[in-house]
Amino acid sequence: MARPVRHMDRAVSPVVAIVVLIGVSIAGAAGVAALGSDVVDVEDRGASPTLTASADFDTQTVALAHHGGASLDLRNCSMTIHVAGDPLLEQPPVPYFAAAGFEGAPTGAFNSASDSVFEPGERARLSIAATNAPHFDPGDRVTVRIHRADVTVATASVRAG
Repeated sequence: MARPVRHMDRAVSPVVAIVVLIGVSIAGAAGVAALGSDVVDVEDRGASPTLTASADFDTQTVALAHHGGASLDLRNCSMTIHVAGDPLLEQPPVPYFAAAGFEGAPTGAFNSASDSVFEPGERARLSIAATNAPHFDPGDRVTVRIHRADVTVATASVRAG
């Protein structure tokens, strides 16, 4: 005599298989996402900062814009500004609030009241005082270099306008 078919025994196998398949899919997706985020983080941390400069002749203002790459903690950096190849007599001690050779307080990460971390998308500005030299004329090349432990980590250069 044939054994009666019990529908309960057959229904369990497909349900268990679906649960196992969903679990494997979720675990695989989580692994790929974790691996992908590690790759992006390493590339972002390792990328050199991309900075652009502007120099306004009328106000003797130098501004930097951070367009991407690594953030710069200016508390661990120094900055030098050259005008037509000559360094300023007084260099900005970034970050600072008031410093010899500079007018007023700087903006952005250059200001000691900020978090002092120059992040992509941010801008920072400072003005050279009349007591500092050399001043730039229209067309002079103004170059800003940011150093960490005597190594230049970012440079931006522009013709003054």
